[in-house]
Amino acid sequence: MFLVSSREMLHKAQLGGYAVPAFNIHNLETVQVVLETATEMASPVILAGTPGTYSYAGTDYLVGICQEAAKRYKTPIALHLDHHESFSDIQKKVETGIKSAMIDGSHFNFEENIDLVKKVVSFCHGWDCSVEAELGRLGGQEDDLIVDEKDAMYTDPDAAVEFVNRTGIDSLAIAIGTAHGMYKEEPRLDFDRLGMIRSKVEVPLVLHGASGVPDADVRRCIELGITKVNVATELKIAFSDAVKQYFIENPKANDPRHYIVPGKEAMKKVVMEKINVCGSAGKL
Repeated sequence: MFLVSSREMLHKAQLGGYAVPAFNIHNLETVQVVLETATEMASPVILAGTPGTYSYAGTDYLVGICQEAAKRYKTPIALHLDHHESFSDIQKKVETGIKSAMIDGSHFNFEENIDLVKKVVSFCHGWDCSVEAELGRLGGQEDDLIVDEKDAMYTDPDAAVEFVNRTGIDSLAIAIGTAHGMYKEEPRLDFDRLGMIRSKVEVPLVLHGASGVPDADVRRCIELGITKVNVATELKIAFSDAVKQYFIENPKANDPRHYIVPGKEAMKKVVMEKINVCGSAGKL
């Protein structure tokens, strides 16, 4: 078993009317939790890492862990480059065996975004690596990526058509009112805009910033055509809260083999919930 692109699993999800959850991982423990739970539930999943995650853990370590996990769980794994902004960075990581990449040029103007994405697509497709790009811009923070609310913008349906046609991307991340991080108040999603984009664009659509979005809204997005749902912050909060509570109850604890366990258990509950919301259980 080996690392694969996300292309086939997203097309299958698009035809089946469900979404593939993409969980941001950071280390061995998060990989274990996501893949053990996904295997138990027979769900396809994508393991995503931001540039900060790859810098922290080491690209070679993450690739090695995921390759071994593919053997252990006897399933192909899509290890994904989430919110990468540099062509050279993507190039180096794809050459290590990663086959799913997001090039985020959403901070550029339309033409500059297209030029960057086309360059990435041309390279990645030669390595059987699927490419996701973003049109529109989400506010909030994910790892080192910070976007002020004033800089956030929604995806224009007509521009989305041109963007997809000119770049040749495999999937499109859209902005319809979600944000990275947790929400101060309940988000108001533009379902009409999502419906218009889906009616005009054939490639799978991606929902970023799903942490904290009500389950009913995520399900509605999937009904309207979202095929990949990104989850990051909720996993980190669940893990850290459980570990903090363990230390409150066991102030003299010092063995990570003990205090990390409740963190993993808390993350597992989140993974199970998101798989159920996405409707991907049993779709592996």
